This record gives sequence, C-alpha cells and structure tokens, in this order.
Amino acid sequence: MNDESPKATVTLHGTVQKVMKSPFPNEPEKAQIGVEGADQLYSEIRIENNFQDEEGKGVALKPGAEVDVKVEAPPDAVIEKDA
Repeated sequence: MNDESPKATVTLHGTVQKVMKSPFPNEPEKAQIGVEGADQLYSEIRIENNFQDEEGKGVALKPGAEVDVKVEAPPDAVIEKDA
C-alpha cells in the first residue's frame, strides 16, 4: 500500500480542565482535557503534559487552554460507511 495515501481524520475541540502533578517524582504531570463531541462517560482524556513549541523548547499546557484533539487512521484501518 502507498504510504502517501491520505489518512482518515477527525479533529475535536477540547479544553484543558486541570493539570495534575504526579505524587511520584519520576512520573510526569498530566493534563486532563475535556473533549467536545465525545460521549459523556468518555469525554475526558489524560495525557502527559510535555510538549515542544515551534522552536523545540519544552512547554506545558495550562488550565483553561483550548486545544484540538486530532484522531488519525491509515487507509487500511477504516471501512466505507453506508450513507
């Protein structure tokens, strides 16, 4: 399969609800993001709060930040939906 085939994508809006420090020094802090459009029971995700800006400098999300959550799938991972 061609590696340059377009991926199936969806981008959802989210808001950083809180940033949680780990109780363990060797574990990174987490950002909890509320994802709009997700089922209520599954509308929050927690990810490492460790990013890089355009210059490669380490940055972190802050509470209240508005973010986009992008889901990508390669062409061989999707099926065509009936209309």
